[in-house]
Amino acid sequence: MSKKKHPIEWYVQLAEEYLREENTIRGISKKYGISDKTTLRYVRGYEENGIKAFDRGAGNAKYPKEFKMKCVETVLRGESSIYEIAAKYNIPDEKVIKNWIKKYNANMELRDYDPKREVYMAESSRKTTIEERKEITEYCIKHNKDYKNTASLYGVSYSQVYTWVRKYEEFGEAGLADRRGHHKTDDEVDDAEKLRRENKRLKRQLEESKMEILLLKKVKELERSGRSARSDMKKNFKP
Repeated sequence: MSKKKHPIEWYVQLAEEYLREENTIRGISKKYGISDKTTLRYVRGYEENGIKAFDRGAGNAKYPKEFKMKCVETVLRGESSIYEIAAKYNIPDEKVIKNWIKKYNANMELRDYDPKREVYMAESSRKTTIEERKEITEYCIKHNKDYKNTASLYGVSYSQVYTWVRKYEEFGEAGLADRRGHHKTDDEVDDAEKLRRENKRLKRQLEESKMEILLLKKVKELERSGRSARSDMKKNFKP
């Protein structure tokens, strides 16, 4: 369900308005300031699970691999829609199921979910496109910066989500660009960075000069050794 906090009575009243045919989905959505899809999800959840559909005090749900497979295959066989599955099993967001289906179609393993540790593991990190990062970031911000559940939903790490949100808020969409491997030109950096780079270049040139001097000395020593050896050979050689 939506991450915005409301009393359980608020959700029950909303669902009851529709079930008692006092209002339409569109009318309820406008009245409560939510989308039609969200309204429909609340109503279906209430029909399936009663007041428990709005009880979010139990923490993150655990979804075993077998359960994920059952949900995915039920949808793919056309036996139920994603929204019906979400309502039936009280899954808080349809995107959870969509993500399972996406992984299933990509032949990725649907693993058991342990909400206590999964998104904090380094192996949870994965490569993403800027479009994915934008979607994930906007979803996280929209849901009160719930980094952990956002990471779990999209199959990325907690640290990835946290970093993207921070950069997005500071730099906008440009902050989500993958800067790894990008080297700014001197015209793109401030004076302090220009000075640091110049010092680095001078040090490198100095090192190269020292190496060149040492190399020249070594060559001269070898040449002297060679001349000395040839001179000794001539002295010792008797026709």
